[in-house]
Amino acid sequence: MKKIFILSLITICSLTRLAVAQTASVNGQIKSSSETLPGATVQLLHLPDSAAVSAQIADANGNFRFTNPKNGSYVVKAVMMGFQNTTSNSFSFTGQSITLPALVLKNSTKALKAVTINGQVPQLEQKSDRLVVNVEKMITTGDNALEVLKKAPGIKLDKDDNILYRNNGGVNIMIDGRMTYMSSSEVSNYLKSLPANAVSKIELIANPPANFDAAGTAGVINIIMKRNRLQGFNGTATATTVYGTYGKVFGGANLNYNTGKLSFYTRANGGHAASYNKLNLGRQIVTDLYSQENYWHPIGDNVSYTSGADYFATAKQTFGFMFRGYNSPQNAKVTSNSVTTNQLGQQIGSVYMLKPQYTNTRTYSFNVNYSYAIDTLGQKLSFDADYVRSSNINNETFSNIYFDAAGTRLGDTVKQRNDNPAKYNIRSLKVDYVWPFAKTWRAETGWKSSWVSTNNNARFENLTAGNWITDLRRSNHFLYDENINAGYLTFNKTVGKKWEFKAGVRAEQTVSTGNSITQQEVVGRNYWKLFPSLFAAYKINIDHQLNASYSGRISRPGYSNLNPFTFFSDPYTAIKGNPYLQPSFSKSWLMSYTYKSFQVLSLSYVRVNNAVSTIISQNDQTKESIATYQNLGNTSSLNATSAGSFNIKKWWNVTANLDASYDKVNTMTQGTPYRSERLSWSAGTDQTFTLLKNFRIQLSGYYYSPSISGLARTLSGSQIDAAINKTFMDKKATLSFKVRDIFFGNRYRSILQYNNVNTTWQNEWESRRFSLGFTYQFGNLKIKTARNRNTGATSEENRM
Repeated sequence: MKKIFILSLITICSLTRLAVAQTASVNGQIKSSSETLPGATVQLLHLPDSAAVSAQIADANGNFRFTNPKNGSYVVKAVMMGFQNTTSNSFSFTGQSITLPALVLKNSTKALKAVTINGQVPQLEQKSDRLVVNVEKMITTGDNALEVLKKAPGIKLDKDDNILYRNNGGVNIMIDGRMTYMSSSEVSNYLKSLPANAVSKIELIANPPANFDAAGTAGVINIIMKRNRLQGFNGTATATTVYGTYGKVFGGANLNYNTGKLSFYTRANGGHAASYNKLNLGRQIVTDLYSQENYWHPIGDNVSYTSGADYFATAKQTFGFMFRGYNSPQNAKVTSNSVTTNQLGQQIGSVYMLKPQYTNTRTYSFNVNYSYAIDTLGQKLSFDADYVRSSNINNETFSNIYFDAAGTRLGDTVKQRNDNPAKYNIRSLKVDYVWPFAKTWRAETGWKSSWVSTNNNARFENLTAGNWITDLRRSNHFLYDENINAGYLTFNKTVGKKWEFKAGVRAEQTVSTGNSITQQEVVGRNYWKLFPSLFAAYKINIDHQLNASYSGRISRPGYSNLNPFTFFSDPYTAIKGNPYLQPSFSKSWLMSYTYKSFQVLSLSYVRVNNAVSTIISQNDQTKESIATYQNLGNTSSLNATSAGSFNIKKWWNVTANLDASYDKVNTMTQGTPYRSERLSWSAGTDQTFTLLKNFRIQLSGYYYSPSISGLARTLSGSQIDAAINKTFMDKKATLSFKVRDIFFGNRYRSILQYNNVNTTWQNEWESRRFSLGFTYQFGNLKIKTARNRNTGATSEENRM
């Protein structure tokens, strides 16, 4: 693989040198009497007929560059609103690069009437390869990013707030084109810390092309944060207060400074919040009924921040860096009351648990990026390097008090404690090359290598005779190292104005070693796979479009899922990792029909082999239920979605989505065949009313029917929200009020029934909330410039 990597780099560099050697150009700059003019329209006109040969927009420094025109005589014409048109002196091009004197545009003497343009951006937009949710179209006061995400078509949350896309948990979450480098639960907690008004768009990519990592059986979700790419200094400040059962406050700022040569941005959000979660758990153990109520009351702070800069060294070369951090210290009071009754309904014993808990997740990531635009036709070479460091702290102290059938205390309080620190280091290098050729063809190729190391030293101790003694059954020191090398090649072809085709293949090699030092167990793997992808788009006319796609994907086990440590949340409930977990593989097909910005029908089918799920093993003697990560046989999901937005009246906009899914699970569970299948559906709508005096009202509601998720059968739920906002101060300030889950109908309820397991779950949380928010924009909001770049770290982060 190293030889292939070196050969690929040599090939890419050779292509670049060849391209540069064969490129000759006409260069110049557009200026006014006092400064350069970015955004001016520049035309290359052939003489003597003044026929337009090429046109482009001047870059952030007013520069332009026409590549490889035919030999002949030309002039360059510059046009910009508010200035008089200017044409250069004639010149001859003979195959050698030339630089023209700067074209100076004079101010126009004609006065322009004031023009007001009111544009309506649809809340849902169907692109050729993705569905885009424009969050800025929504009233999101008091919401966090996770709450907005779960309203997107095809998105659900499981009982632990893990994100499901097309009813599949194997989805990669990206932020601004970069992977989040967190586990599923950490991603959910991070999104909860981000205010929804910091999000600009959500991109749902069911079948990513080969230049994306192959990880993620369900596809990719890219969350694009707000970034004001305007010249000068500008920004947005937000403040929100929320009250449900407990109070919360959040605030943040998004600042940008752009000189044209240097674009700097920083974003910081923080908050203090108290909340709760109540779990009612019922288990049938032989003839006894075990009832448990767990109450979790966390109080914590969180802060997330991002800073970066783009430096436009020349018209062709751009350097960039970005730093992102996340910190979430939290103290929680956890209680559990477990009661066991016999078949006559008589209490035969109980246990009460008190567990103070301190957790903290710290994640820091750093990216450097270089981009070289070889020509104006789109030929481009780019490099990315990423480094991520993350640490998790989880300290708990258990106090367990046991009672007999009469409620009499049995013995002394049983005290235990758990210290479960985890550290992650991730490094990646990525190179990509884009080459348009033969007018209607486009090729892309690239290479990526990543290295991951984790260290988890979990220690569980019992207090015995005044001394803390290590419990070897519940302790484990686990190390994990992984290297993934990947290369890809894609070709894109347009046929006329109606057809577009794209085909690609990605090869990925995985080398990993899991080492349980405590259990003296080492598991190593070395495998590689090919992942093809195909796309076709047919544009019937300006309003109607058909799309079809296919891709093969992989979902590697999460790093902590491979750790054989047994983590107890209470005396009878635990979860355990599995070092022998295998990756799961999927095949995904999708077809869609779009009318304007409305996705009339999207039909997809996903089949997953070796899907990872938790299997509960119940010990009828000790009453312990331990959930272990295991590979299922296969799962499949046939999904149909219709979603879009439209206006009933000019002042009344409706966004609606309807989703239906037929899911099947076919596997062996602890040596016993298990089969489950079900048709489920969900529906949601947002009604937005634009009123006089800059008032806007939004009514939202959604419903989801009973469904299956892994081995669990989930029950129905619903939610109704209402919001009102007003803009003022020349539309720079917005004040909003929102009520969420008015009728308190959002719950998670599920049933597990297989072998000797017969369990019911019911989770409730602080879903009904009242929030008041204020947003203020300041600085220069008029001149647009700067770039929007995606950097190159991949799916390793989602598995931490």
